Amino acid sequence: MSSILSISLFIQLLLLFGVQDAGATPPSHNLIHETCRKCARNDPNLSYDFCVTSLQAAPDSRCANLTQLGVISLKLTRQNLTATKKYIRLLLKNKTSHQYDDPYIRSCLKDCFRLYSDAILSLKEAIADYKSTNYADANIKVSSVLDASTTCEDGFKEKQGVSSPLTKRNGDTFHLSALALSIINMHAPPPIRIH
Repeated sequence: MSSILSISLFIQLLLLFGVQDAGATPPSHNLIHETCRKCARNDPNLSYDFCVTSLQAAPDSRCANLTQLGVISLKLTRQNLTATKKYIRLLLKNKTSHQYDDPYIRSCLKDCFRLYSDAILSLKEAIADYKSTNYADANIKVSSVLDASTTCEDGFKEKQGVSSPLTKRNGDTFHLSALALSIINMHAPPPIRIH
């Protein structure tokens, strides 16, 4: 009888602690929140909510470490760049809508198409640099991606009364690039101070 009680008690304790652990927050979940708090604190262009939502959208983030979160942020940026480039191509090819027939708007769209094409190549190189721990070069290349989204958006603002059809997409590219840069900078060695 004593051994049955011992086994019963053991099973109850196992279930109690097992259920308790099953409800615990996974370490990667905490890492995402911790990383996003640091990113938002260090970069005024990056919101905590955008960071968390973006990283958690990637299934691999559930079990990622900081280095893997960096790769995920770079891949999210690449996906955004690719989708935006396809969207720009669609706008340029659209013959049914006369909304983008204005030569100035078409010129801006073509400029954005080139900027995004170059940004995709830069980001591909940045991912390779990041994976090889060449954080300085990865930083420079991701910074150029961030600049491309701003340059694209600013092109439409140069003519009064023109609104960009890419504002949301450019903003997402900017913020995803800022997220990737923040994570890259968490890996970079601190600057050398010369006294």
